[in-house]
Amino acid sequence: MSGLTPETAVKRAVRAHLRGQGFFVFPLTAGMGSWPGISDLCAVREGAVLWIECKSASGRLSPAQEQFRADIESHGGAYVIARSVDDLAELTGGCLALDTAP
Repeated sequence: MSGLTPETAVKRAVRAHLRGQGFFVFPLTAGMGSWPGISDLCAVREGAVLWIECKSASGRLSPAQEQFRADIESHGGAYVIARSVDDLAELTGGCLALDTAP
């Protein structure tokens, strides 16, 4: 994956992993007309929705991303900051239970 930014590499790995777990995964594009701080990816399986913000090892959420996270979580949504596929392992229970084995 040479030439990719660390965050792009994380996005690709997370997307591939979740698709392998049976999730419908799609990217969300920030920019004019989008919701401020919207996550990088959205994943859906069995009616459950997961909002995923991909970051490099040193990446931090912007204030708009912090607010988006708070809004999602205050409405009972699932939000995760993924620095690697391993960060998805924290999702347990219900249809979001993940098999993180390779």
